[in-house]
Amino acid sequence: MGTLDFLFQGFATALQWHNLLFAFFGVLIGTAVGVLPGIGPMSGIALLMPMVASVTGGLPPEQAVTSSIILLAGVYYGAMYGGSTTSILLNTPGESSSVVTTLDGHQMAKNGRAGVALAISAIGSFAAGIVSLIGLVLLAKPLASIAIKFGPAEYTTLMLLGLLAVSGLGGKSITKALMMTVVGLLIATIGIDSVSGIMRFTYEIPTLYEGIEFLTIAVGLFAVGEVFKSILEREKNEGKIAKINSIIPTKKDLKDSSLPIARGSIFGFFIGVLPGAGATLASFFSYIMEKKLSKNPKKFGTGAIEGVAGPESANNAAAGGAMVPLLTLGIPGSGSTAILMSAFIMFNITPGPLLFENHPQVAWGLIASMFMGNLILLVLNLPLVKVFAKVIETPPKYLIPSIIAFSFFGVYAVQLSIFDLVLLVALGIAGYFLTKNDYPIAPLVLGVVLGPMIENNFRRSLTISNGDLMIFVERPLSLVFVIIGILWILTPMLLKLRGKKVLINEE
Repeated sequence: MGTLDFLFQGFATALQWHNLLFAFFGVLIGTAVGVLPGIGPMSGIALLMPMVASVTGGLPPEQAVTSSIILLAGVYYGAMYGGSTTSILLNTPGESSSVVTTLDGHQMAKNGRAGVALAISAIGSFAAGIVSLIGLVLLAKPLASIAIKFGPAEYTTLMLLGLLAVSGLGGKSITKALMMTVVGLLIATIGIDSVSGIMRFTYEIPTLYEGIEFLTIAVGLFAVGEVFKSILEREKNEGKIAKINSIIPTKKDLKDSSLPIARGSIFGFFIGVLPGAGATLASFFSYIMEKKLSKNPKKFGTGAIEGVAGPESANNAAAGGAMVPLLTLGIPGSGSTAILMSAFIMFNITPGPLLFENHPQVAWGLIASMFMGNLILLVLNLPLVKVFAKVIETPPKYLIPSIIAFSFFGVYAVQLSIFDLVLLVALGIAGYFLTKNDYPIAPLVLGVVLGPMIENNFRRSLTISNGDLMIFVERPLSLVFVIIGILWILTPMLLKLRGKKVLINEE
């Protein structure tokens, strides 16, 4: 049987009424999980696993497994969309891959275009989901064979390139952006070193032994920081939020968004295929790429629709791409797919090359259900765009307590720690003053996310090479990433010098 035959069989499975119901509830719960700051797809999937097992217990074994995986996968990619809602409306990323959406999405909301931003986010998410699933069907095995060739040296240089590229998000000062990146990397080292067992920057505080929870950092800097800004700059912000008159994108909006959606979908899928890269890196790279390609890069950060369309498409495409190594190699491409992998194992099914041979109903039923789930997401969210957009018009006396409640509940639910709540407030104050003085927060957040992965892959590289740093330039792919990184730093400097010489000559 060919790929199309298996896919048609998958649709026959996915279109069964109970599987459609599971897909619907999966994306509905996933959207809600994404909207709540501090929960995210990983926590949502983990919390639902025991409940799903009990709900599907009455079905035949193969059907129970298929339905359960369909529901949990729905939570996964539903949360990828839901995270954009609070990023746009409240400047509060629901999960890490939605951090970059705050840069322009929230500015659009402040300009009275929250409905358009959410609509473009929904359209981009749907298009990206379909593109990534077509790629999953047609290119899973070839792409997985390329991704498996990436060793620790390639991953190290790729992630370092990502940190260098974040200088494009540096606002007025690249130096400040690089400083914040270093701060993020330093925060990522807090805790017990997994190799030597040495305590780093813990100051004998037991809560810090496991490091600082990423969600505490993201929610504190963005959500609570926004609360302090609203309180301390109350008079300046009054009346700036325009009334939302329309949720339908104009022809210009669709034209401006079409290429970023296409680029973000394809680019995000390829990033998602690389195990460990994930949706966060895809969304940051997409934003940087759109800013570099734009004829007017200065509009980014002030409400550019491309700054919403590209990253939102990329992070949803990466969610589909991350399923490639999971299903074909048994290698989770992200934290969320690692939880999904544990769900497979819970049902005595091991993801990998034999999954398509031994359990075709599960594998192809899941792939087909993702097509259906993306359609359900679009149908479900577009009519509700205006409902979500109304949140931005909520009076501050109701809105601020809501943001605080969501933030405190989400952070406390992760580790049940009072220390995290104190840290949340401290980070909120820090976030306010950093933003006020033009120190960008996004590079810090990316440094925290990529720091542990860079450290682990760097150590593995040196272990393989017996401490020889030449491994990073001896391997072809790694050398390519190094060269791109050097050019990324030098090109702006050379252009700046050239500009100064032109001014001198003109004078």
